Amino acid sequence: MDGAAGEAEWQALLAGTPAAAAAGPLTALFAPLLASPVAPDGCVVVGRLAQTLDGRIATRGGHSRWIGSEGDLRHTHRLRALCHAVVVGAATVAEDDPQLTTRLVPGPSPLRVVLDPSRRLGTDFRVFREGPPTLLVTAAEGPDRHGMAEVLRLGRDPSGGLDLAALLDALAARGARRIFVEGGGQTVSRFLAAGLLDRLHLTVAPMILGSGRPAFALPEVARVDQGLRLAWTVHDLAPDLLFDIALGRRRP
Repeated sequence: MDGAAGEAEWQALLAGTPAAAAAGPLTALFAPLLASPVAPDGCVVVGRLAQTLDGRIATRGGHSRWIGSEGDLRHTHRLRALCHAVVVGAATVAEDDPQLTTRLVPGPSPLRVVLDPSRRLGTDFRVFREGPPTLLVTAAEGPDRHGMAEVLRLGRDPSGGLDLAALLDALAARGARRIFVEGGGQTVSRFLAAGLLDRLHLTVAPMILGSGRPAFALPEVARVDQGLRLAWTVHDLAPDLLFDIALGRRRP
């Protein structure tokens, strides 16, 4: 999905003219994210995880660099460039101190949205000190700024987490309608459990850890036929495989 042809196709996607890219592999993968939203909140929401063959996204200690290959990293940066906002949980910021920018590909960096319900993160992380605009989303009281970040206060859902449906409404009101939920596993799982993901991009790397953090944490089922069975298309990110899964806001 790279090379001169891939670069031309990518530029066409950024310009909003995917038809000019002759319907190549990047268009097939990303065009659903550029389609008009069908959900009442007016957003298209894509979740994203990279896992091993045995379903792990990190070691027990939280080390995850890098499960995916260079192609997987470039795919993540492309998702950032196509979306208006990138969402991560507080644990991802605490463990990885990410920049959440589009350093590896042409394209604009999105609004960075950090979910920290209890406002436990300090202001020394890079998303609060430098780079594109950042929004800290919390249920806790406190100042209206967190380092360079603006603070958005939301209520909690019945499980004690943030009200994610209210978050999507708030982002849509700001004009952020393509939302990339980058991680970690708990954050993506919360969006999935709430029925708020339109698509899921799941990379599987040819690696076995044998232990570590699972990709998903969802309500337990008693029978196999109660699981959420999905359809997908497969894209080559050699040596990894990327599964593009149309969820359509279905919930487990």
